[in-house]
Amino acid sequence: MGRGGRSAHAFAAASDDRIVRAQHILEGSVLADKKTEELKQFAEERGLKTSGKREDLLIALHPFSKGIAHRYPAPKPLPLARPPFKFSDVQKAVPRHCFKRNLATSATHLASDLIMVATFGYLATFISSGAIPAWAGWLLWPTYWFVQGTQMTGVWVLAHECGHQSFSESKTVNNLVGLVCHSALLVPYHSWRITHAKHHNNTGSCTNDEVFCPPVRTDNGKSPTAEEDMAELVHEAPLVQMFWIIFMLVLGWMPGYLCFNATGPSKYNGFAKSHFNPWAKMFEERDRMDIVTSDLGFFAAVAGICYAVHALGFLTVAKFYLVPYMVTNAYLVLITYLQHTDVFMPHFRGSEWDWFRGALCTVDRTFGPVIDHVIHHIADTHVCHHLFSKMPFYHAQEATEHIRAFLGDYHLSDTTPIPKALWRSFTCCTHVEDVGHTVFYQAH
Repeated sequence: MGRGGRSAHAFAAASDDRIVRAQHILEGSVLADKKTEELKQFAEERGLKTSGKREDLLIALHPFSKGIAHRYPAPKPLPLARPPFKFSDVQKAVPRHCFKRNLATSATHLASDLIMVATFGYLATFISSGAIPAWAGWLLWPTYWFVQGTQMTGVWVLAHECGHQSFSESKTVNNLVGLVCHSALLVPYHSWRITHAKHHNNTGSCTNDEVFCPPVRTDNGKSPTAEEDMAELVHEAPLVQMFWIIFMLVLGWMPGYLCFNATGPSKYNGFAKSHFNPWAKMFEERDRMDIVTSDLGFFAAVAGICYAVHALGFLTVAKFYLVPYMVTNAYLVLITYLQHTDVFMPHFRGSEWDWFRGALCTVDRTFGPVIDHVIHHIADTHVCHHLFSKMPFYHAQEATEHIRAFLGDYHLSDTTPIPKALWRSFTCCTHVEDVGHTVFYQAH
């Protein structure tokens, strides 16, 4: 009797908490000025019930309201209905020559990138040579770091092409070029190639995607405590958010992803998951020699860097290589994060997910014509890349025009400037619901 009484009391208290929480939501909703029809449209786009009172819609939309009403508006979400066409239909819409791989063309682009890297490095030698006023170094070194880091990202992308076997028709050539270029950029080529292929095979899956797999919110059915509310307010402070964005960009790739598989799926928790470990959970027995080969390439590059430090000094190596390398790493995190994390991109579970539907859950973004060119259009033709990963990048722009025209609303493209898109994604995309076969990112 006493136990049952306590349960009834707890239920009543929980109900009161929910009522108070609902009143708080209604009083402070950023969607309060929206018309009821607009609220119904927002709810329908996210797979929520559109029937019921206006108050019910505001409460249901509350977890998404920050993204819906954000000062940097997001594109319309991907339609939730299954595409009325097949992958083969999209393939037929793209000219056949776009799928042809040419070694000479790819090698020309690689040679051009390497020449540019060498040229920028050579020009940087004049910064501290005495030929330029000392004060100019405060401007020229950061400029060099950004420009060189961007150019090195272009080399990284060409090695990425090798991992997809789109650099040439020869697997041997692809893997040799990819191993050398990625090792020089301190990437274990085969380890990354294997997990990246799994990412492409499972894009948009809440449980099996390999990178930026969405965190889930475990709802305990209780209202936040005062301490939790305060912690949330601190976490949402702009300076704190900026700190964590910088933290993600600086350390997210190395060591975050490569060493700890950060942002990977929870199914690897409790297992070895370093890209340098041949016995890591992500790999199979047949992969082990490739992982060892990648490790040898990585540590050969590390040995070369150590020799350069011994011969030239740490400061010189840091200025000419390590800082641009960190810029490249930041690009990798930024590009990958923004291609798969935003308020308008759904994620799927169970029978709602399939490869084709998942491949459409990415977005084309532009970094501007110059950077897009330097990084070989990996960002502004990303939907094409996920649909046809073996297509060489130099055909992706043409193919994207045909893909965009064919897909219509099923093609996601966002023109929001990159810094603003990053801020919107980082502040509005903290988790998805634990349940549901189609989910969208929410904010705390």
